[in-house]
Amino acid sequence: MHNNTFKIFVDFDGTISQKDIGEMMLLHFGDSEKALEIANDWMNYNIKATDAWIASCNTIKKFDHTEFDKFLEGIQIDPGFIKFVDWCMQSNSELKILSDGFDYYIDKFLRREGLSHIEIRTNKLFFGNENQLMPLFPYTDEECTKCANCKRNHILNYSSDEDYTVYVGDGFTDFCPAQFCDFIFAKNSLLKYCEVNRITYFPYLTFHDVIEKLEELKEKKRLKKRHQAELKRREVFIQG
Repeated sequence: MHNNTFKIFVDFDGTISQKDIGEMMLLHFGDSEKALEIANDWMNYNIKATDAWIASCNTIKKFDHTEFDKFLEGIQIDPGFIKFVDWCMQSNSELKILSDGFDYYIDKFLRREGLSHIEIRTNKLFFGNENQLMPLFPYTDEECTKCANCKRNHILNYSSDEDYTVYVGDGFTDFCPAQFCDFIFAKNSLLKYCEVNRITYFPYLTFHDVIEKLEELKEKKRLKKRHQAELKRREVFIQG
């Protein structure tokens, strides 16, 4: 009986949470028209991710924490994620959440679900004297401005060439980091990206699907690493 273990990296917005909380927060509490315009500029690489976040946060003039808590109550967790967290512990697989959103709402959400013990790497959100939003980006990459939080760097820092790496995601900020992992679980725009770019992936709807496939991979006698991911990792280390 084999017992392969994994280093698992999971997106938050739209992956763990059923909806994109960061996007919904900006649309609900800020200038939705302006926020969508900024998001389009960012996804077309016309502006840096950090500038996009700052500009979007500036459309929210006075943030109402009580109203936000009520808003957050209406957003549910993926029906299989809590079971998935238990599976990771039982299978000795390491789990990290990588998000280009903000700790403010991720911490609240995970605490509500009894999951505040999970390690997270994300952007920070502070508030000024008049409750204006003040974003901070501790994990940017100097050479790449596509994301405010460089998920790729976290994957490279927290895994070795010998580890079997897993990425679970759904959106735009997952396009880059997923390419550095051996096994990709994709839905929505990440799935489309993988298809267009001929990147091997497993489709999923909920984390129940992820558990089922990882159970299968865990028992494999000869588990193969994804060659393109190995090449991508090597390329980064060669460049220094």
